Amino acid sequence: MGNGAGGAVRRRSIVAGRYSLAIMTTPPAAPSPAPASRDATHGARAADGPAHPGRAEFRALGRLALPVVAVELGLMAMGAVDTMMVGHLSATALAATALAAVYFYTVMVIAMGTLVGCESLLSQAVGAHDEPGFGRALQRGFVLAALLLVPCALLLVPTAPMLRLLGQPEVIIAPASRFVHISIAGLAPLLGFVVLRMALQARERLAPILVAIVVANAVNLALNWVLVFGHLGAPRLGTDGSALASVAARWTLLAVLLVAAWRDLRPYLRTRASGVADPRALGRMLVLGVPVGVQYLLEVGVFNVVALFMGTMATATLAAHQVAINLASITFMVPLGIGAATSVLVGQAIGRADAAGARRAAHAGLALGAAVMLVSAVAFLTVPRLLAALYVREPAVIALAATFIPLAGIFQLFDGLQAVAGGALRGAADTRAAMWANILGFWAIGLPLGLALAFRAGMGPAGLWWGLVIGLASVAFVLVLRVRRRFRAPLARAIVDAPPAIPA
Repeated sequence: MGNGAGGAVRRRSIVAGRYSLAIMTTPPAAPSPAPASRDATHGARAADGPAHPGRAEFRALGRLALPVVAVELGLMAMGAVDTMMVGHLSATALAATALAAVYFYTVMVIAMGTLVGCESLLSQAVGAHDEPGFGRALQRGFVLAALLLVPCALLLVPTAPMLRLLGQPEVIIAPASRFVHISIAGLAPLLGFVVLRMALQARERLAPILVAIVVANAVNLALNWVLVFGHLGAPRLGTDGSALASVAARWTLLAVLLVAAWRDLRPYLRTRASGVADPRALGRMLVLGVPVGVQYLLEVGVFNVVALFMGTMATATLAAHQVAINLASITFMVPLGIGAATSVLVGQAIGRADAAGARRAAHAGLALGAAVMLVSAVAFLTVPRLLAALYVREPAVIALAATFIPLAGIFQLFDGLQAVAGGALRGAADTRAAMWANILGFWAIGLPLGLALAFRAGMGPAGLWWGLVIGLASVAFVLVLRVRRRFRAPLARAIVDAPPAIPA
């Protein structure tokens, strides 16, 4: 499924010492006039208003969530094009590309999640009408992206030795390694896009992101067709051509987004903000963001581990598992978008010192996420064979996938709840809860239980799936409880800059 920053990244070390106090609360600032871009009624809600969400909250959530879902689907489409194009070459080329993508995003997911974890600074600054604070957070996001770029590239260099260590077939190691090495050239625009996307989402400016996604997808499709197969006089580069197309598409994505959003971004990028490279502030941002990166890695990791165990059983088992996971990944884009929108609205409300508004946004997100995933769960439970037949024709794979898809339907509701609850907590700058929930739910409960059911209780692949279901249920339970408890407590802006010294 997705990570909120990179489409289908999902599935799908916390900085200590003096930076441990990442979130310093300050008294609410004096109220400012509501920004023109916000709904007047929604922005004028008093802090002691009704606790339950009304139509205004659901309308605001829907307006922001729908384009975010479209962005996530657009990002997924780029990976789908790579897969479809390379799949016409050979099974070996397809396997190499898939393996390269898994390795690439397993490394990148920590960096991308770390940048996503800092989004509360942007949305809260918008709510507080703190333009200098928004500019500092945006520019520091680019500084963090640059700092994260080097370790990510270094981790991607030894791809071939790592794949051999993991026991991958020698025939696919060389093309997979070349694919990853070429992809290093696209790291900078990928991380830059995450920073700009978080900033524009915080300001509820999704149109430029949609434009950039559409153009980048067109470039990716065209270049894959030309470079993979050698059309229009170009050399036939195969998997290397697909990697080059992806790199070009990522640079296009960043360039088009900068052009399309320049009017919104220019005031915050044309001059260097004061204290943008302050190491203490950057350290506190890392404390805020790294737990999200670790959370994403834990989540990606558990699904990859389950896929590896599925592969030890039979080829048909792994194929059926991938069908069910892909279906769940597509439907997950909806609560992922709702969670991102909830994070923005919660952050804006906290920024304008509207605690009741933050609670209403969180409750609205949870209600909408649960309702949407309940609908998809019903579909997964009632027509699993029909859904499986959309992917494969082999009767044996369809029959096996039809046993996994209802289990995916059961965890749909839990997956939606944990995605939205995580978004609400990010908006409140509470990023560690989701990390610990993933450790507990997936790695301490779900995976061990799934392995025991599969190999000791004799349930086979269904046992692994029940482990995922119970793991997701545990994560959702912990995070919903955390939302309930966190939003009953006082809410205040997250501050990474040291407070000014008091004159003697």
